[in-house]
Amino acid sequence: MTKYALHRRLFLLGGILPSLLLATACQASLSTPANDPVSSSGSAVTAAPAATVQAGPTTLPEPTTAATTPAATASANVSPTAAAGSSAGDLRTLIRQVAQQVKPAVVQITNEQVQIDQSNQPFTVPAGVGSGVIYDNEGHILTNNHVIEGAQNLSVTLPDGSIYPGKLIGADPKTDLAVIQISGANLPIAQLGDSTRLQVGDWVVAIGNALALQGGPTVSVGVVGALGRTVQEPGSDQNSQGPYLFDVVQTDAPINPGNSGGPLVNLDGQVVGINTLVAGQAEPGVQAQGIGFSIAIGTAKPIADQLVATGRVVHPFLGISYVPLNQAIAQEIGITAKTGVVIGQVVNGSPAAAAGLQPKDAITALDGTELATESTFAQLLNAHKVGDTVTLTVLRGAQTLQLQATLVEQPAS
Repeated sequence: MTKYALHRRLFLLGGILPSLLLATACQASLSTPANDPVSSSGSAVTAAPAATVQAGPTTLPEPTTAATTPAATASANVSPTAAAGSSAGDLRTLIRQVAQQVKPAVVQITNEQVQIDQSNQPFTVPAGVGSGVIYDNEGHILTNNHVIEGAQNLSVTLPDGSIYPGKLIGADPKTDLAVIQISGANLPIAQLGDSTRLQVGDWVVAIGNALALQGGPTVSVGVVGALGRTVQEPGSDQNSQGPYLFDVVQTDAPINPGNSGGPLVNLDGQVVGINTLVAGQAEPGVQAQGIGFSIAIGTAKPIADQLVATGRVVHPFLGISYVPLNQAIAQEIGITAKTGVVIGQVVNGSPAAAAGLQPKDAITALDGTELATESTFAQLLNAHKVGDTVTLTVLRGAQTLQLQATLVEQPAS
């Protein structure tokens, strides 16, 4: 099994003017479920690269053109440039155009928390710095939950130097996403793209406040390394584990502390992901290279919509923990299926228990759709609403069962 140290806290702890040593201050060891058969966090099932660029005039293959979501429109301050719709061109020119188009809408978010001094008087300090992206004309900003977690106040700084108080609209720890809002005239807006149209090898640009360095957001470039990844975040301390994130985009575009919540952008200048994780050490003394993870915008935007509408996210709950099915597990439990998930635990009193699901059952399809990747099950389940009844194709030894479960709202953890 390959183990990774995933470095979630791209959110930069320690203030606005950190030493460069803070780049490694927040690493935590954990395993990606794709490579290490550990059980899915808790009882809930929820959905939720440094590519070398030569200095010469590099010609790119034709980039994928992503569709624009209806809610995402560009303002006069971030007007479409020649990057949009480009079929080929000089890499330096394309990246420059993308940066000029999107960077004005990428903000620095300072998490301010109140502490008590030696005289027992409260004072506010910057507890950390992250990134976010303005995505609509109402000033809504999409970011990570861990960027705003625990904040008493939020300060939002735009690349032009203007500073606004941030209002928390809602946060969802289970998907590590949050929406805050600022009020201002003629705010820059980034265009949202269609992450389902990404392909491995597509060029992407990461923009964010790496290390909270002065001078505005940092721009880095890489490619999509893989799609549909499942990764587990570290917890808030060494003794806990964070949520699983599904349908995650892997990229080798360099991302660093302070990049959390910033956008991953295609060459059409459209946001296709929210940068959240990077890989640290593969094992003690062996540094992983070129592996970062972004929450696909196709996953993030529906969560953002719920947060804006109601301030919270309702997740459907089946009540199992599971691991992806692989050849070794299939042989152990006596089945021949190659894809699906294997149940580790069933929560007492849950819909899964009522449906008759058992540990070591292998689920190979949901409502007739085969579970082709490690993220498919979570994606299909989270497309349902509380109260929906789903049909699960289950292999139990030599038996093939069709079991039905009625989803309920996920309990508060």
